[in-house]
Amino acid sequence: MISIVGIGPSRKDITLRALETIEKADVVIGYKRYIDSIEDLLSGKEIIKKGMGDEIARVELAIQKHFEGKKVALISSGDPGVFGMSNVFFQLIGKYSGLEVEIIPGVTAANYGASLLGAPLHDFAVISLSDILTPLSEIKNKIRHAAQGDLVMALYNPLSKTRKEPFREAYKILMDVLASSTPVGIVRSSSGEPEVTITTLADLAEDQIDMSTVLIIGNSTTYVEDGHMITPRGYVIRSSLHPLAQEFYENYLAGETVVGPNTQCEYYPCHEHPQNCTFCYCPFYPCGDGSTGGRWIKDKGVWSCQDCEWIHQDDTVECIQSKLPDIVQEVDDLKSHRKKLLKLRRECMSATKK
Repeated sequence: MISIVGIGPSRKDITLRALETIEKADVVIGYKRYIDSIEDLLSGKEIIKKGMGDEIARVELAIQKHFEGKKVALISSGDPGVFGMSNVFFQLIGKYSGLEVEIIPGVTAANYGASLLGAPLHDFAVISLSDILTPLSEIKNKIRHAAQGDLVMALYNPLSKTRKEPFREAYKILMDVLASSTPVGIVRSSSGEPEVTITTLADLAEDQIDMSTVLIIGNSTTYVEDGHMITPRGYVIRSSLHPLAQEFYENYLAGETVVGPNTQCEYYPCHEHPQNCTFCYCPFYPCGDGSTGGRWIKDKGVWSCQDCEWIHQDDTVECIQSKLPDIVQEVDDLKSHRKKLLKLRRECMSATKK
């Protein structure tokens, strides 16, 4: 049996299944650095270490030892199926018959990095910026489409001492497509304990990054709260409708509210001027989503919209108005159709936030 074993990002994060598989192995094969990280598990085993770039040789050795009747553990960092040894092995599987193989999954850098940053992942793409085996044109195409699709991105192998162009080209695309304020998580594991930094796309600098770094680029809904990077899924938060909101939407549905700036209101402007007052009371309240500036008033259980100006922008109002009449025909629909409303919110955020 050949077991392709993911040992995770660090010695502390190896899985029980990986430990058990290595314990049963007669032969352990891997890149020198990865073998050294699990040296305490290898007593009494045949150990074969290879250098970076010798991936094909490692697979051929594993197959040779397998045909000798040995139990082989072919070691891969992180998860072997994510830029790891599984890809190399299965590229050669058609060359031989009679192979027995199993994959032992491991914690990959995207999940490890996300766990240190908070909850940044929702729908996401994992992309390597290494152009050693991949044309730069292909990398740029993937980056652009992931950004245009509003996917969170985990970027592997972002920058080395000699390979800087892929990162610089990817950065140009990200700045072109995404808002410069988009949160970026940096998890750097080049020495000992990982260094964790949260910054913005505009402030992302090359000296913060190396080959042992995973970058997590947020999407249009990602925000930072209490030092945590968060990409909300949009869970429904139930709340009663305030009497003033009830009155407002009765008038709104009757066509008796102001469209656009309400300069006659004694509180105008209650947000930054100029503001669109069509939705004086937000139809999504409480969204519980800090990506547009709202926040919980701690220990009070109250959602504050004081710093959210998104609902008062012209393009936001236009987007909401295009579909809100199909969802809300009477005031009670604001409570009974919460999921539809929050999906509309996400749709309009994606359309308007750059």
